Amino acid sequence: MYTQIRDLNIDTVLAKKQFQSIIQNLKSESSHIQVQKAKEWIFPIQGYTPKYIGGKNGEGYIPQGYDFFTGNNHKAHPAHDIFIYDFNQDCIDDKTKKYVNVLSVTEGIVVACTKTWDTTSTLRGGIYVWVYCPSEEALFYYAHLNSVFVDIGGIVQAGESLGTVGRTGLNAYKKRSPTHLHFSMFSVKNNLPVPQNPYQKLCSAKCIP
Repeated sequence: MYTQIRDLNIDTVLAKKQFQSIIQNLKSESSHIQVQKAKEWIFPIQGYTPKYIGGKNGEGYIPQGYDFFTGNNHKAHPAHDIFIYDFNQDCIDDKTKKYVNVLSVTEGIVVACTKTWDTTSTLRGGIYVWVYCPSEEALFYYAHLNSVFVDIGGIVQAGESLGTVGRTGLNAYKKRSPTHLHFSMFSVKNNLPVPQNPYQKLCSAKCIP
């Protein structure tokens, strides 16, 4: 469903109806799944803190003009980019000499992901993971990953590693782009995704060394 919307291969009205149906079913099914509600958010990059969020006071979050159902055809940025130390752009932390884990900020269910990306692709997100959190009634999007450790349908807890920070995606792959995680939150309202600015929650999240 996500790839159909992203690639503009489905009518917008139909996409919204199908999305609402999927979310309604997901809510119903998730009520039967034992997912422990997190006491607090976990910062999404292990070994890093909110000071690595791009833009002064989170000004990198630009939702104006964004519509989930316009797919890859938009210029908005309803997300925060969180940067890592990777001067030579090999996706390995310059200080620890290790790949950097991307952590789930909440508990949830993996509802979409991709584990491969072609450098000739024009898709922006590259390798990504979508997690639905029943307690937040929200979808979380983690993009530009280097690798993914989870599978669709998997249950994750807050702080669990989803994959590692990478440089996949049309613009993230370019040399001008510092290595970073693209992180978005979408509240589910009327069973449709509405972008939310998670900056304050990120700033108060627990950081994992």
